[in-house]
Amino acid sequence: MKNYLNTSLPEQFQPLLDHIGRFVDLDMSEKELLLGRLSFKKVKKKEYPLSEGQICNYNYFVVKGCLRVYLITNSGLEQITQFGIENWWITDFDSFENQTSSAFFIQAVEESEVIAIDKNALENLYNEVPKVERYFRIILQKNFVAAQRRILWIHTISSEQRYRNFVEQFPAFVQRVPQYMLASYLGITLEFLSKIRAKKNL
Repeated sequence: MKNYLNTSLPEQFQPLLDHIGRFVDLDMSEKELLLGRLSFKKVKKKEYPLSEGQICNYNYFVVKGCLRVYLITNSGLEQITQFGIENWWITDFDSFENQTSSAFFIQAVEESEVIAIDKNALENLYNEVPKVERYFRIILQKNFVAAQRRILWIHTISSEQRYRNFVEQFPAFVQRVPQYMLASYLGITLEFLSKIRAKKNL
């Protein structure tokens, strides 16, 4: 398995420190403990930080670019379950938390830069810097709400309204990803998405 982690200068971690600062206030010693357990990596477009069958050892904070999490369905189709853009965390949480083989792929949609932390380092940080555990609890709560909302949309509203809601929430993001990926994430066909965009001029 390719090593995606390189040593780097602390300033490369500033976007993450800024993001953490929106939720908890770390003092200098706590920041130093955190920085000592982070790694920085540039990920090429279409590169895979994680492939199906591997154990997901890292949680990734996206500094720049876009990544996606997807699986291959029984019919051989790609089903995207998550995107990660700037200031978002992305991982296979089941595999990361339980150290089991992943059913997912994580792939860079664009040239990307990520900050990574492995499971053991994160568990140690929870004990050493309780505010880090609070930060991740807040992030996980937000991610869980977003996942529940997506499930609700898929089962209760029309495909067209699902797309319109997504455009309203993430207008810039819609222009960044290929339309077939957006269709996969929203649970609609590319042909239907094209019809919606043509009708609404979106």
